Amino acid sequence: MTTDYVAYLGDPGPYLRRIAETGFTHVHWCHEWNTDYLYSDEEVAQAKALLRELDLDLLDLHASNGVGRSWGSLLEEERSVGVKLIRNRIDMTARLSGRAIVLHLPPKPHSPVELDRFWASVCRSLDELEPHALRASVRIALENMEDDRFDGIERLFSRYGRQFLGLCYDSGHGNIGGRGLDHLERFSDRLVSIHLHDNDGRIDHHNLPFTGTVDWPRLARLIADSSYDGCMSLESNMRGQDIEERLYLRQAYEAGSAVARLIETERQRLCSHAT
Repeated sequence: MTTDYVAYLGDPGPYLRRIAETGFTHVHWCHEWNTDYLYSDEEVAQAKALLRELDLDLLDLHASNGVGRSWGSLLEEERSVGVKLIRNRIDMTARLSGRAIVLHLPPKPHSPVELDRFWASVCRSLDELEPHALRASVRIALENMEDDRFDGIERLFSRYGRQFLGLCYDSGHGNIGGRGLDHLERFSDRLVSIHLHDNDGRIDHHNLPFTGTVDWPRLARLIADSSYDGCMSLESNMRGQDIEERLYLRQAYEAGSAVARLIETERQRLCSHAT
């Protein structure tokens, strides 16, 4: 369950406690996912102690593109500080025994003249991050966005190996534009992280699974036949909804369990066909 189901700023402790009380076993750390915040060693140690106390495991962590620290910036000073921000999240994930950080590709410039410089900047940052991530045994998972044609993701997958760079498939983003599942099918062997939520195909609501138009049976088949071997990871939230927090979490747990059952059924079907 994502830690930011209510808010992505402030102390995640109360949310972690309620997540654990509901019965979840793993969390996607999504606090500070879109800020320039750098976690201190003391804060990471506190987070580790709290996760241990609550018997929660970190599945993965949503790293930040930064506000003024983009790792794809054409300004070298901003780019280098953006790399430092991502290193901070890699180190935090490693200390919390997580498997991957999730990262958005920086927005591409509108000017064709700047496009080559943009990709050079992105690749320079990834070149610098690769040895650090490999030493930490933390993979970087590039997340698909709304109306994503996966051209940027494909470009980087052709340059970097799967032991370093993988895919985070966001089911809600993939549902906007309608072709997300087609792209997931192409890159299912790079799937290392999942963000499960639903919407109406037009607005990125981050609603619970089975409340919108995501094709969950097809998504379950693709995940079952992919490289993904982790647990279900919900990135839904209750913001803007008139619902009590604990009731929302119970509904989230039930929805996540239902997705897990769909995927397990598909895995069993694949195994039976293989034999």
